[in-house]
Amino acid sequence: MSSVLLTSSAFIRVFLLALCAVSLLPDLAVAKHAGITRHYNFDIRMQNVTRLCQTKSIVTVNGQFPGPRIIAREGDRLLIKVVNHVQYNVTLHWHGIRQLRTGWADGPAYITQCPIQTGQSYVYNFTITGQRGTLFWHAHISWLRATLYGPIVILPKRHASYPFPQPFKEVPIIFGEWWKADTETIINQAMATGGAPNISDAFTINGLPGPSYNCSAKETFKLKVKPGKTYLLRLINAALNDELFFRIANHTVTVVEADAVYVKPFKTDIVLITPGQTTNVLLKAKSKTSGANFALSARPYATGPATFDNTTTIGILEYEKSASASNSNNKKLPLLKAKLPEFNDSTYAMKFNQKIRSLATAKFPAKVPKNVDRRFFFTVGLGILPCSQKQTCQGPNNTRPAAAVNNVSFVQPNIALLQAHFFNRSKGVYTTNFPANPPFKFNYIGTPPKNIMLDSGTKVMVLPFNTSVELVMQDTSILGAESHPLHLHGFNFFVLGQGVGNFDSKKDPAKFNLVDPAERNTVGVPSGGWVAIRFLADNPGVWFMHCHLEVHTSWGLKMAWVVNDGKGRKQKLLPPPADIPKC
Repeated sequence: MSSVLLTSSAFIRVFLLALCAVSLLPDLAVAKHAGITRHYNFDIRMQNVTRLCQTKSIVTVNGQFPGPRIIAREGDRLLIKVVNHVQYNVTLHWHGIRQLRTGWADGPAYITQCPIQTGQSYVYNFTITGQRGTLFWHAHISWLRATLYGPIVILPKRHASYPFPQPFKEVPIIFGEWWKADTETIINQAMATGGAPNISDAFTINGLPGPSYNCSAKETFKLKVKPGKTYLLRLINAALNDELFFRIANHTVTVVEADAVYVKPFKTDIVLITPGQTTNVLLKAKSKTSGANFALSARPYATGPATFDNTTTIGILEYEKSASASNSNNKKLPLLKAKLPEFNDSTYAMKFNQKIRSLATAKFPAKVPKNVDRRFFFTVGLGILPCSQKQTCQGPNNTRPAAAVNNVSFVQPNIALLQAHFFNRSKGVYTTNFPANPPFKFNYIGTPPKNIMLDSGTKVMVLPFNTSVELVMQDTSILGAESHPLHLHGFNFFVLGQGVGNFDSKKDPAKFNLVDPAERNTVGVPSGGWVAIRFLADNPGVWFMHCHLEVHTSWGLKMAWVVNDGKGRKQKLLPPPADIPKC
């Protein structure tokens, strides 16, 4: 009898264990497909680097320029320990990463965090959710991103394929801007004198200027390709102040992704890419080895009245030769040049941007908010501000150029907005009266109003959780019409439409694309025109929105959205990590 009882109790125990195991199976299945944790150590160090025949000490990560590549899969968690060994305060931004409920890891100084001070460290901790493609990381304080930047490559989940032919090889191509002088000195002098900062001396491809600059022939990026093979070029514009046209001589490319979102593939000779944008293109190498090398060229698209770095950076596309061909023919091959549009070709820019459309398939849907809860109209552009009495500025009546959104030039606070918001201590840090419309109406792209003086302050726009937002951004021509690449942190948005002239609220919305609009994190507000976007405010926190031309950000072309917590547990901002830097 006792043995029967023992057997039955053992059976019950085994049965319960089996039941537990079965109930755990779905979790195990999820864990199997969930991401892994990837650790990176970023030591911020000074490093001597020589370009254009001059050596200077620059701020780097781990002594590398450009900085190290981050590789992860969709669903992975990243723990990036940043240790600051330099004299400057530092923050890093993971540009385009959604940061769902992890705004503490977003990085813009005094918006989501106080900077990492000399000798201190901070671990950026975030998970990549529902994103795959090319993004990049860069410093987000003062002008340090001139040299502090590097690629982020997010691969699809395991066993998931690209919605385009699998490339033979993938190559990040990151465009930058190089100054012979120290960039922190340049912006500090400009802010002190109220003048425009000095323009750069060169553009770079993967940190190298190339043969069009003095004594830079040896500092040239080379892309070696095998005939007939397809290459995925991950293009990133990390330049500070210039939108760029890019072309490969005698080749066309197929655009397949923009800002880490797959797009309907289209062929083009020329890619337009603004600071903050990323574009993946497929390059199919010619079937036979050619008797020439081909220039990879990038030069500015510039629309404003200011001077700009009107130079061209060149890399070289070389075809691999067979062993017999390379032995018999060692002579130097000619370099075929690439013809690029005129620097101010805004018609080409508009046409190129209109070609970018979401895939809008069942697997990769375009989830455009159909109903709109809040509509906003923001003017973006330049104006003037009075200088302090201690300053002697170059503008009339001791004024300096400034930039604004809805006539408000943003004043950077002394403590991070996100901390003030989370701990309910906004008093004296920011106000919640950011204007939903311009303070006065005028012909935004016509004759400027008599008073071009801007307002200034630390003002934010507050949104309830899950608000669907439609925002029209209108360029102004107060100090000259100009294209402004606007970047929104914490969200992707859909680009519904764009046009030249003043936005017409009666006629223009009828033409909005609500079916397959481009989904982006950075969009060019056209020179003398407007762009309309929509996004769902489903990410609680404080989210920066600013022009990605660094000079305009320095001048105040920036603002912040505060998205309040929702009711659900997963709709609330997580508390700050213990090691968050102090101001």
